[in-house]
Amino acid sequence: MDDVDFDELVASVTLREENQAIKSYQNTVAISCPACGSQFDDLIVCKENPTSLNLSKQLDLCVGSADDQAVIFTHKR
Repeated sequence: MDDVDFDELVASVTLREENQAIKSYQNTVAISCPACGSQFDDLIVCKENPTSLNLSKQLDLCVGSADDQAVIFTHKR
């Protein structure tokens, strides 16, 4: 993700949830995933280390880091 402007990416998606552990954004403008090039559904920024995620459905995930935080791009199957 070194060649991606993460602040610009976050400014383009819609914040859906924020708590102590994560920030969750929805990709409402069809941005491509910087890891795989396919459109992603959600962006999750892990604010704490370690962080646990409870997923309610199976998703394909791409993982990276920005500003020393783990970031996860979800892809619905």
